[in-house]
Amino acid sequence: MGVEVSRLSNGLTVATETLPSLESVALGAWIKSGARNERSEEHGMAHLLEHMAFKGTRRRSAFEIASEIEDVGGEINAATSVETTSYYARVLSDDVPLAVDILSDILQESEFDPQELEREQHVILQEIGAAHDTPDDVVFDHFTETAFRHQTIGRSILGTPETVKSFTSKQLHKFIERQYGAERMVIVAAGDIKHDNFVREVEKHLGGFRSKSDNTMPQYAQYVGGDFREDRDLMDAQIVLGFEGRAYHVRDFYASQVLSMILGGGMSSRLFQEVREKRGLCYSVYAFHWGFSDTGIFGVHAATGQSDIAELVPVVIGELQKVGENILQEELDRARAQYRAGLIMSAESPASRASQIARQMLLFGRPIAKEELMER
Repeated sequence: MGVEVSRLSNGLTVATETLPSLESVALGAWIKSGARNERSEEHGMAHLLEHMAFKGTRRRSAFEIASEIEDVGGEINAATSVETTSYYARVLSDDVPLAVDILSDILQESEFDPQELEREQHVILQEIGAAHDTPDDVVFDHFTETAFRHQTIGRSILGTPETVKSFTSKQLHKFIERQYGAERMVIVAAGDIKHDNFVREVEKHLGGFRSKSDNTMPQYAQYVGGDFREDRDLMDAQIVLGFEGRAYHVRDFYASQVLSMILGGGMSSRLFQEVREKRGLCYSVYAFHWGFSDTGIFGVHAATGQSDIAELVPVVIGELQKVGENILQEELDRARAQYRAGLIMSAESPASRASQIARQMLLFGRPIAKEELMER
């Protein structure tokens, strides 16, 4: 049947996909607002809202939110990225109305109690400290900050201790009023779901959700690049080399995805074979390509010993140069097969499929069939 899409009178988009043989449903709300939409004084606020999502509404306490969903064996969570925020659940099909009710309650009636807020601010400060003590987290934070210097897209999603401690309940409410509007939100369900029934449930609970929000586009990304090095007393060294990639909507985005697989997408990839297997210069090496709405990043990450850095970096650069000169047909076929298998396997997970549909709706305004993705 494929993906079915409806739009409510307030501009809210509702999309579903029935996945045969399942008895459960993954559903959620995805909003086109993330860390990148924060003002300078709001750094870390989108992530704090993720933490505060389940801390109580006008109708439910924090315990009631957790117990009501778990009483039916369900799960509920939230996530923040650079460009989106999501609130999602996984329940048996009979319990979809409850999940819609709870998610809509969180979106519309969260209270942000000052005492709960203070506790979560403390938790996030611990999270920031833990990230600072995790070398691979640190190196990627510095990588994006260097790539997009002095821009919101390059900042850590977590925020800083100073900004996180400064937030008030009033500021959180104002951020939601400014950023959360029906026209920049999509409600998605995947699994044992009937489209018309789901639309009615969403209409019942979110049909009155405000239509408009601040549609001001975030600062256009400008890739800057540069070099950053930090000496730490560690047993290993974390290295990331990268350059500007492709945005999601650019056709070459998919070519970049395939290229990252050829270069460092598995044990048969060029980097793994040359750097790790043949030369033994590291214990981890892979390539990646991240897409955003207006830019992207292509890069290579390696974790190695201090004594091997001087030899490893030129080898990685050499492989980057070689892959630009010649790609074997068998490598291309293998990478395409990996990408195709990844699409099919993710479609077998209702949570992954719901997230994929939501991302496509927010970026392209329509679902994209896997056949079209493969053709690209």
